[in-house]
Amino acid sequence: MENKLYYQDAYIKTFKAKVIKQAQDSAGNWYVCLEQTAFYPTGGGQPNDIGTLADQHVINVEEIDGEIRHYLEGPILDTNKEIAGTIDWERRFDHMQQHTGQHLLSAAFDQLFEYRTIGFHLGAEIVTIDLETDVLTEHQVQRAEGLANQIILENRPIEVKWVTEEELSQYPLRKETKVKDDIRLVIIPDFDYNGCGGTHPKATGEVSSVKVLDWERQKKKVRVQFVCGKRVLKQFQQKQQVLLELTKILNAPEKEMEQAVLRLLENNKSLEKNLEQAQEDLLQYEAKRLLGRSNVNERKLVCEVFQNRTIQELQKLARIITTEDDTAKVYFVSQNENRLQVVCARGTAGTESMKKAVSAALPLINGKGGGNDAFAQGGGDALMSGEQMLQYLVETAH
Repeated sequence: MENKLYYQDAYIKTFKAKVIKQAQDSAGNWYVCLEQTAFYPTGGGQPNDIGTLADQHVINVEEIDGEIRHYLEGPILDTNKEIAGTIDWERRFDHMQQHTGQHLLSAAFDQLFEYRTIGFHLGAEIVTIDLETDVLTEHQVQRAEGLANQIILENRPIEVKWVTEEELSQYPLRKETKVKDDIRLVIIPDFDYNGCGGTHPKATGEVSSVKVLDWERQKKKVRVQFVCGKRVLKQFQQKQQVLLELTKILNAPEKEMEQAVLRLLENNKSLEKNLEQAQEDLLQYEAKRLLGRSNVNERKLVCEVFQNRTIQELQKLARIITTEDDTAKVYFVSQNENRLQVVCARGTAGTESMKKAVSAALPLINGKGGGNDAFAQGGGDALMSGEQMLQYLVETAH
């Protein structure tokens, strides 16, 4: 552990070291291994550090086969001399805040409700923990969040101890450790004792705050989303900006925002209902107009070419017509940019197969469709005009 400077002091930002290995992995990516490093490799739910080595950008750090690999954009030209390393401190401290906040929140849920943490992920925007429960209430979340923030406010020291497996029995661990050698405990006195390989600040006060954003049930567990430290301020700023914009758009103060949105949704539902009724009335009117134009001798033939009408509209219009007059036969074609859509229907007094008419026409436009003898539809490429398609449908059906 002596070469892992981040364990000696998590606040080390710069260091110097000798290169002990430079190579490419199986994918051709360059990496170096150092005699000592302050770069934390991905592990234990915590992402890796980034920064620079010998003025090269460190884009990833992983511990593989016992060696810490610092992945670079290219090779270091001179590996015989000592090189300087600088970690991205803003990213590191953010990870320290989030990881410690996770310890606090997990311990709070465990102590208050005996909900064990069975999963942890530190993302670029939010942090999540998976709790071993299938029920979580607003009241429970508030209590756990409140307790975690109380421990932060008390600014308790955060201690790190290296112990053997035999010494573990001296500590009230929140969960069993996975490793058996070089066991590292992160301790918040009288609150949380946990085996952990991540980086943490010296005291809980540096976490600043913990804020739960949301939670959701996933099978037999609950996933809790939260943020800590500077991320809390970032979330607040984002939400405040959205809220201020909404107050302007809705012309309502912040406290009345919920009611303003509810009123808007109700008005929208009413408008949609009125619009649907108006569209239905228009289709009824259009159906009567088309029937009036059809042949008044014997059975009525209703033919029309439309522009940019949906097939759903054509289907509804055809059904209205055939319901209104069971002797009617309907042939509709709609031209929609580079597509043709067809609907063929007949009333119950008819005997022609509309399915056969559509099936014969669709291959002409590389189309697909379906239906039955009384009602069929389909669509394809506009390889002919709407008028040509309509003429073909009428002739085929007869």
